[in-house]
Amino acid sequence: MKRNSLSSCSISLWLLFTGVMLQAVESAKGKYAHMLFNELFEDYSNALRPVEDTDKVLNVTLQITLSQIKDMDERNQILSTYLWIRQSWYDAYLKWDKDKYDGLDSIRIPSNLVWRPDIVLYNKADDDFSEPVNTNVVLRYDGKITWDAPAITKSSCVVDVSYFPFDSQQCNLTFGSWTYNGNQVDIINSLDSGDLSDFIEDVEWEIHGMPAVKNVITYGCCSEPYPDVTFTLILKRKSSFYIFNLLLPCILISFLAPLGFYLPADSGEKVSLGVTVLLALTVFQLMVAEIMPPSENVPLIGKYYIATMTMITASTALTIIIMNLHHCGSEAKPVPQWARVVILDYMSKIFFVYDVGENCTSPKREKEERKLEWDDGCQKRHKEDFTKAEENHSLMTGNLL
Repeated sequence: MKRNSLSSCSISLWLLFTGVMLQAVESAKGKYAHMLFNELFEDYSNALRPVEDTDKVLNVTLQITLSQIKDMDERNQILSTYLWIRQSWYDAYLKWDKDKYDGLDSIRIPSNLVWRPDIVLYNKADDDFSEPVNTNVVLRYDGKITWDAPAITKSSCVVDVSYFPFDSQQCNLTFGSWTYNGNQVDIINSLDSGDLSDFIEDVEWEIHGMPAVKNVITYGCCSEPYPDVTFTLILKRKSSFYIFNLLLPCILISFLAPLGFYLPADSGEKVSLGVTVLLALTVFQLMVAEIMPPSENVPLIGKYYIATMTMITASTALTIIIMNLHHCGSEAKPVPQWARVVILDYMSKIFFVYDVGENCTSPKREKEERKLEWDDGCQKRHKEDFTKAEENHSLMTGNLL
């Protein structure tokens, strides 16, 4: 028991000593960080480009991480994304010897205290030109500054809906300096593509890549080159929602139109069926028109709706003509011979339509039935004539006798 008490006491003293030493180390590091901060920013200005030689180019490394697609507005052609933007560069005036500060190799300070590159999104489609998010930057002893900032961007994107809802889109995100030319600030893409490792899956779009390309452009106003980095976001639409809610109902409704020809000619529902189907397709067409941008590219599903509506309109018109012919009666003019030949001999074979008898049977079968009835009638009349002849012969024989 005595040994256990001594062991517990030793462990408690050791833990207390370790905690005191860690607190002392943290206090010392905090003291050195405070001293370092005061020395670095005593004569520092964040308004000037941090290079010792003004003719030297300052390289800024840019990396984009796509976190989420907030919205794709096809009608207004605006893509809203949630990005993490990492920028890193070297500041020639913010260096120190870490051995003089107890091995302190990095500190975190507010980003508005240091010079920051004015890199903006060129194809921004938002009215709010707000300042960058004032997050902390990581400052290393060798002068390297790393600035990670979140951003919600709205960029213009030319949307081609020709194959909607089986379409793919390519939206560009172009980043570049607003005031510095390529001789002052050069932008270097950190990776060959945007980082998609932390992307949250979207319910409507699939991401098929985000390649990055550096461009150097010389504008007409200035002779200096202006570099930028363009990230191309390749999107493919998930079409299941539109197939089950827009495409399949249209296909099922369109099959109802030809069924109107199977209704009796004197039925008043023939025209009502065609008009009802036409109105239903018009509603679906309006739903698609509300989503799509007012451009010259007509979506594939819109073309299908127009073709189906044209077919149903023609079907309804033919139904009206058939009902008109059915109710003409004996006052109607006879059908011309050429129309009989074209419709009954040629068009009927093309569309696999055959004459139907009065008893809803095929003409051939009806002719056979009529022939059988005729043969039976002939046999019956022949038998009656034979019976009458025998009776007459018997009467004549009786008279002679």
